[in-house]
Amino acid sequence: MASATAVELLTGFDCLADASSEILILGSMPGLASLQKQQYYAHPRNAFWTIMQALYAIDADATYAERLAALARHKVALWDVAHQCARSGSLDADIQADTVQVNDFSRLFDSCRDISRVYFNGGKAAALYKKHVLKAENQLPEHLQYTQLPSTSAAHAAITLSQKITAWRQICS
Repeated sequence: MASATAVELLTGFDCLADASSEILILGSMPGLASLQKQQYYAHPRNAFWTIMQALYAIDADATYAERLAALARHKVALWDVAHQCARSGSLDADIQADTVQVNDFSRLFDSCRDISRVYFNGGKAAALYKKHVLKAENQLPEHLQYTQLPSTSAAHAAITLSQKITAWRQICS
């Protein structure tokens, strides 16, 4: 069995949050297209930006900087549970569990005290957070509400885009 040091670790992005953030959307780890472009949800078939357009009228074709600024105006922060991990391809199922190094959520919640709702973009993000963050850290704010939403990934084809948008509407309330 290869050790974690023998595999190449992928590194995720910095947290996109500020002191006004109230909502945190957590993915698992950026996919290869996102890592290559250095942009959250960069794969053209990922429905994230289409869903944000439906919910917040954020132009899915706007520049990345414009989309991020629009999310910030809606007090929405983005991050991933994993800071680093090994994974072949882009599928969450391919994340090698023994290589996951999580982001520093205590630091995030200390600096962004208005975050009260955490939404997981899919089951893998929720599972990683539960396993690596909730069980390991006991200094997280008690007021946080956690909700798992359907993955925006094109690989999650069990439900339609319309059904995903309907499920994701709860972040607006």
